[in-house]
Amino acid sequence: MGRYLIRRLIQAIPVLLGATFLIYLLTFAMPGADPIQLLAGEKKADPLVAAMLREKYNLDDPFLMQYWNYITGVFQGDLGESLNGRKVLDQFAEAFPYTVNLALMAFVIEAVVGVLAGIMAALRRGKFLDQLVLLSTLMVISIPVFVTGFVLQLTLGVHLKNEWGIEFFTPSFNENDGMIGYLLPALVLASTSLAYVARLTRTSLMETMRADYVRTATAKGLPRRRVVVSHALRNALIPIITFLGADLGALMGGAVITERIFNIHGVGGLLAKSVYLKDGAVVVGGVTILVLVYLLANLLVDLLYAVLDPRIRYA
Repeated sequence: MGRYLIRRLIQAIPVLLGATFLIYLLTFAMPGADPIQLLAGEKKADPLVAAMLREKYNLDDPFLMQYWNYITGVFQGDLGESLNGRKVLDQFAEAFPYTVNLALMAFVIEAVVGVLAGIMAALRRGKFLDQLVLLSTLMVISIPVFVTGFVLQLTLGVHLKNEWGIEFFTPSFNENDGMIGYLLPALVLASTSLAYVARLTRTSLMETMRADYVRTATAKGLPRRRVVVSHALRNALIPIITFLGADLGALMGGAVITERIFNIHGVGGLLAKSVYLKDGAVVVGGVTILVLVYLLANLLVDLLYAVLDPRIRYA
């Protein structure tokens, strides 16, 4: 296990370098990507001011030297400065807690509700509950997230309060509400992934239930609950864990639409604003952080495989 972990960490280095180099190239080296001129807008940048800014941000160096300065700073915990003079790391330090809370709550919702719905559908194959899960998940997948967000915001956040006096859901995010304030946006963020998890769990569990070792356990007279939980479900969870691991990285990246609907100042909103303002330092720094999150999530997924299936060994 230790050798495998070290090997995976070493493999993560070229992935990080490749992803950051690509986004750095697209942001700073493509034609028309001069950040100083973009900062000046439609007017021509003052030559003296432009020269001072290029010297300050090392933009007058060759491109490879610029990237080298950036990536060495990353390994030292410095993501550089944005064009407004603020440290990129400080901006993400302010936005990241909101995204982490939102992503973790959405992850719990999609994992728990999705897996339970998939299990019930698989065990009631062809019956009413199975058809209900299939139809409801298909409907959720078919509706765009921004439509789901506005509908739930209106029905649960506004009508439920005005007509029934229930104030459990708030139509707009307020950090003074604590974790309850994240509940409605997390439900919106988790809706599509929840549907995929439910359908994936149903398919995987039904396939596992037809395996020979499950039939043998049933023939031995083991209780059905033990057969499902101890034998079938553990192996059926492997593809689900793979999906959840990848989706956790996506959730941690911040959902621009959900954060905009509920006015959450998270990573998604920060990146969208930086792209609009053409602040390349923030965009590259955000991608670097997201790459690290994805790499960590995939590593945790690989380590969970051995927990779910003892037959899996890491050399």
